[in-house]
Amino acid sequence: MSTALYADEISTSHLNCRNRLMVFSGRSNPKLAQKIAAEIGVELSPVITKTFSNGEVYCRYEESIRGADVFIIQPTCGNEELGLTINDALSELLIMIDAAVGASARRVIAVTPWFGYARQDKKSLPREPISARLFARLLESAGANRVLAMDLHAGQLQGMFQIPMDHLTALMLLSEYFIDQNLGGNLIVVAPDAGSVKLNKKFASMLGADLAILNKERPRQQVAEISHVIGDVEGKTALIIDDMIDTAGTLKAAGAALVAAGTSRVFAAATHGVFSGPAYENLSSSAFEKIIVTDTIPLRPGAPGNVEVLSCAKLIASSILRIFTNDSVSEVFGGANW
Repeated sequence: MSTALYADEISTSHLNCRNRLMVFSGRSNPKLAQKIAAEIGVELSPVITKTFSNGEVYCRYEESIRGADVFIIQPTCGNEELGLTINDALSELLIMIDAAVGASARRVIAVTPWFGYARQDKKSLPREPISARLFARLLESAGANRVLAMDLHAGQLQGMFQIPMDHLTALMLLSEYFIDQNLGGNLIVVAPDAGSVKLNKKFASMLGADLAILNKERPRQQVAEISHVIGDVEGKTALIIDDMIDTAGTLKAAGAALVAAGTSRVFAAATHGVFSGPAYENLSSSAFEKIIVTDTIPLRPGAPGNVEVLSCAKLIASSILRIFTNDSVSEVFGGANW
C-alpha cells in the first residue's frame, strides 16, 4: 500500500468518525428513559440488565459503544413493578458505568434525576455516616465522567463531587403548571420549613404570590411536627412546594394546619414523589385538591386520585443534548439551576 493511499484512508476514516450519542436505561425508571430518548430523537440502545438468583446484578451492552458519549438513565430509586430496590438500582448504575468504561466509551454520564441518599448529607448525631458523600465517591470510582441530577435535597451536595455535576430543576415546569391552572390572584406560596424558604421565595416570585412559612420541628428521623403558620393565609389559595414528598405525614399535617388557619384551597407540588410507607393513605385523606410531582420516580400502583404527574423528560433531554454538544446547560433553565 502506498503512503499516499494509506494517508487517504486515514483521512477518510477520520471524516467518518463522528461523536456518537447513545442513551441507555437501567431498570429503575425505564418509562422515563423511553420518554427522554423520544425527546432526543433516538432509540434506547440495547443493554442486558438482570439479577441472578443469588441477588447479584449483571449488565452487558449489546453493541459497540467504543468512542461514544454514553448517557445512562438510572434514578437511584426502587421499582416495585420490577422488584428493584434502591440499593439494587445503585448497584446496577455502578456496574453499568464500569461496563461502559471497560468497553471504551468516550464519556460516561450518569443521569440520576432522583439522587438517592441525598438526605444523608451531614452528621446530625455522633457516629453517623455522610452517605451522600459516599455515593458521590462510588460514582466517581466506577468511572463516571459527569453526573446529572434534578433538585437535590441540598444544593451543596454538588460540592461532594470532584467531577462535573449538572444540577437541573423542575421549578419552571411546576410554576408553568400552576400558571396554566388560573387559580386567581389570591395565591400564597407556603414554605414547609425554614430550610426551603429560598426555593419557595423564588417560586412565589415566578407566580407573583406572597410567601408564608410553616414552623416545623423534627423530634426524630422521618417524624415532623408543625406548630403554627407564619404569615397571613386566611382566604387564600395555598401552594406548598418542596423538593420531595416521602411518607406525606408532614404534608398531611401541613394541609390541616393551613385549613385551620383559614385557607380556601390547598395544593402541593414536589419534584420527587418518593411516596413510601403510608404515603398514599396520607395523601388520599389530606386536605389537598391536587398533589403535583414529576416522573423522576415511577409511582407504585394505587396512587390516589389527587396525585398528578408531570413529565420532566423534555428538560432532561434538552440538558443531555447540550452536554453532548458542549453547550450551556444553564440556558435551558434561564440560569436558575443552582
